[in-house]
Amino acid sequence: MNISLTECPRDAMQGIKDFIPTDLKIKYINSLLKVGFEVIDFGSFVSPKAIPQLKDTAIVVPQLDLSDTKLLTIIANERGAEDAAKYAQIGVVGFPFSVSEQFQQRNTNSSREQSIETVKNIIDINGDKHVRVYLSMAFGNPYGEVSNPDIILKWADKLQNIGVKEIILSDTVGAATPEIISSIYQALKVEKCEMDINCHFHSTPDTWKEKVTTAADNGCKGFDSTIKGYGGCPLADDELVGNIATENLINHFPSEGLPKIDLDAFKTSMSIADEIFGNYQ
Repeated sequence: MNISLTECPRDAMQGIKDFIPTDLKIKYINSLLKVGFEVIDFGSFVSPKAIPQLKDTAIVVPQLDLSDTKLLTIIANERGAEDAAKYAQIGVVGFPFSVSEQFQQRNTNSSREQSIETVKNIIDINGDKHVRVYLSMAFGNPYGEVSNPDIILKWADKLQNIGVKEIILSDTVGAATPEIISSIYQALKVEKCEMDINCHFHSTPDTWKEKVTTAADNGCKGFDSTIKGYGGCPLADDELVGNIATENLINHFPSEGLPKIDLDAFKTSMSIADEIFGNYQ
């Protein structure tokens, strides 16, 4: 089984307070474009007040060296979709849809039902791009809201009905366990969900493998990660709950399952990552 990897420098960089120079971002992303990832989540078209670190995304895009790797940008509304639509280089747009009503309000200032309408409009605006919807808080939330497979099914069904082809089950606060992962995948299979169902896990260093193994065993064919696990979600309130480290995934899956990965190019990217995350806080 071939596994596709999405490298997420956007997720790794967005929480850093010191502004990372645009030229250094371009250097880093261009190095990642040589590795052979399926997708690179490189930037976002959201309010610079919300994510000041990525206010230069429009400057970065034209200076990227295109390859077979698809470029993904995160958007949160129709205006972001219109911005992304200007760039043929961007092949994928991602929308953060939370199964937690409270987090959806905090993240996009809209309800879940309103966000379904937003996704419909994004598909209309970006008809030539692949629309990927992230189901954040899919495995639990810090607000005490009910979380179970039925809730995932409800919103997955609504998204499928409006034409979404891929959802990403997102472990925003590191709450996933093998049991929860299996139960969600099995519930989606029973309902014959036709979308691709992939995963974006946040995890402590000692639990990533069980999450990835369980997801793959249940049919997950794509994972998001970042070099050395940089980034994560500040809502997790735990500095150890970051992204899954890309190098762990490369070592975990057999080489025949990751046919495109150039390890020499990956080593170069790791060196640049150290330059960024070692010097900017």
